[in-house]
Amino acid sequence: MTHYQIWHAIELFAHAHGLSCSGLAKRSGLDPTTFNKSKRLTQYGQERWPSTCSISKILSATGSSAKDFFKFINDDPETKDSKEKCEQKTGQAD
Repeated sequence: MTHYQIWHAIELFAHAHGLSCSGLAKRSGLDPTTFNKSKRLTQYGQERWPSTCSISKILSATGSSAKDFFKFINDDPETKDSKEKCEQKTGQAD
């Protein structure tokens, strides 16, 4: 699972529930900016991952299971190399 895949799954999950990412965050009791694209990388280009607590809150708020959420994670080969693309942009690797 890549950084891109988990964030994209949150976007798809929100839309499947008729919400924007901001709306999903609000409904879950989180700050409305929690899932903003601008918060997915640090100012130094390092990936920020959503917390398990945030995932738990969106599941509770929508009455969904982890299995429901993970259906939105795509194994598309195009997304598998997103980590490498990010590393190329920032010049950093794990």
